[in-house]
Amino acid sequence: MTELSITVLTEKPSDDAAIERLVARTFGPGRYARTAYRLREGNTHRLDLSFTAYIGTMLVGSVRLTPITIGNAAALLLGPLTVEPPFRSHGIGRRLVERCLEAARAQFGREDAARLVLLVGDEPYYGRMGFKRVPHGQVSLPGPVDPARVLVCPLDDTPLDAVRGPVRKAFATTLPAAAE
Repeated sequence: MTELSITVLTEKPSDDAAIERLVARTFGPGRYARTAYRLREGNTHRLDLSFTAYIGTMLVGSVRLTPITIGNAAALLLGPLTVEPPFRSHGIGRRLVERCLEAARAQFGREDAARLVLLVGDEPYYGRMGFKRVPHGQVSLPGPVDPARVLVCPLDDTPLDAVRGPVRKAFATTLPAAAE
């Protein structure tokens, strides 16, 4: 198979409409019922930590990081991660996730830097990128979720057993955001 020339860029406000169309196509209307959506709803994602993937001028993938807290710890919620169906299995999703984790780690030293990235997803896929299952009962989300799909990637040396408490929205007030 031919190697695709993929360009990963920091998300721009002008990408928003194309990303929303991509998310609607890939996740459908059921996305609004998901617990992760409840954490994103009304909570502006970090534009500086969110990325797009292009092949030429065509948007083929996107990943966003949104501020949350886990207990008292500053964290980020990964998602939605989406890739156009014809371009899946080309490593685009992995490249997007790795790029946003790299950008989040580069925030260390800032007082408001996140220590963790949380997502609800498949451990076999995300585990390759450093995500681990949160032990059952250590965190609570604002809606139903399969505990086996609650995954976290520490951005520093935070031990997994220290990840505990309610997961809540954390509104970014002084951080670069997607919309004012």
